[in-house]
Amino acid sequence: MKVLSKIITMVAALMLATSAHAAGEKKAYPGGPCHLYRLQLIDKEGSPYTLSRPEEFLSMKSLERRKRQGLSLDSTDLPISPRYLQQLRDQGLRVVSQSKWNNSVVVALSMPDDLGALAEIPFVKGVTHLFSSPDSVELSSRVELMEQDLSKVPIDALEQVKMLRVNRLHEAGYRGRGITIAILDGGFMNADRIPLLSNVRVVAHRDCVYPPSPEFYGELDHGTEVLSTMAMNRPDTMVGTAPDAQYILIRTEDGRSESLAEEDWWAAAAEFADSIGADVLNSSLGYHHFDKSLGDHPYRELDGRSSICSRSAALLASKGIVLVASAGNEGLGTWKKINVPGDADNILTVGAVNAQRVNTGFSSVGPSADGRVKPDVMAMGYHAAVVSGKGTLTTANGTSFSSPITCGSVACLWQALPWFTANQIIELVRAAGDRFDYPDNVFGYGIPDYWKALEMGRTIPSLSPTINGGE
Repeated sequence: MKVLSKIITMVAALMLATSAHAAGEKKAYPGGPCHLYRLQLIDKEGSPYTLSRPEEFLSMKSLERRKRQGLSLDSTDLPISPRYLQQLRDQGLRVVSQSKWNNSVVVALSMPDDLGALAEIPFVKGVTHLFSSPDSVELSSRVELMEQDLSKVPIDALEQVKMLRVNRLHEAGYRGRGITIAILDGGFMNADRIPLLSNVRVVAHRDCVYPPSPEFYGELDHGTEVLSTMAMNRPDTMVGTAPDAQYILIRTEDGRSESLAEEDWWAAAAEFADSIGADVLNSSLGYHHFDKSLGDHPYRELDGRSSICSRSAALLASKGIVLVASAGNEGLGTWKKINVPGDADNILTVGAVNAQRVNTGFSSVGPSADGRVKPDVMAMGYHAAVVSGKGTLTTANGTSFSSPITCGSVACLWQALPWFTANQIIELVRAAGDRFDYPDNVFGYGIPDYWKALEMGRTIPSLSPTINGGE
């Protein structure tokens, strides 16, 4: 499982293993045997959509975000050709996911294919085997909420905010209002009924995994913890980095397996977030190794272009969205490096430090395979304050949490500097890092001071993004 807090949530995951079913109980794979293939299409011929009528496939909020930043639409924004989709269905294929940015679809088959028949489809130029289902999977369900005496919980929930001086932004009235944050994650257990999260503004949710969960809020609680670091708004208990922002919750991870298909779910989720008007996106996820090594990424592929996930990530800034991604928790293992999509250009990849501003041993390091500085910045990822799927205030370790702490900070900064483009915000955050003048592949540009970033931004009407690959 590539949810990056695995390092400390394995025990918690076992505890979550069902109040309704005995731990370890299994059932047949939902919907029966399933084999997934990505089909790369040659073009978008026959599409009724045009760039002159973008309101037919993008929301007004999405279009206004582009207009505000002076961004043009291009062919990647056009949907997959409906004619091709219908022809695939006419051949008995189930189309379960689409990526217009990559002009690809995922199809599900009940029996495995030798790639020959799929490759012979005239408008298909490439086929990739993504996943074959196991015979059975473990059952899961919601856990019961727990009562907690918060007065007896010795957690300093303010430290992770103060480290970045985001508390100064809050005091100045910049708490993320007007900014929409999309969270791509593995599950949001009980996020809809936890009392501590009852005043969080969730405006939409979607399940991009196939097959989708019968209960969206009954999956892993990793996303719940991630959400809490940004959205918590309980002044006497914990305030996240963007308590006044609104949130879109998107499931892209299947906790029952580790497959290359999850990169396709990620790509589809990013496009959905774009289409409905998200401004900032958090991804506390990372990929390089899969079940049975099917589709593993060697280090040479961490170039920001090789994986569908990273290609999609690199496009987000050109759509006017800032992507904040966790670097990974591989520092103590044999891999050690960042994961995809953290290798992508034009994003903020975040490593983890402790309260003493020292890098944690588990935080993944760079550089990218093509020599770019990674991670980009750092934030607190050791003993970070979070709300669990049981509704309790606790702490967790991982770049899974330094990433959303950063993401919420970005939202507040952008609220204060609404004339900045996505690429300019990314550049400004790097420039506010305490190692900006001497970046390395452990700390990147360092720990940003977001109050300093605001002061810098106020003196510059318009930045010209040039740092580290900016356009």
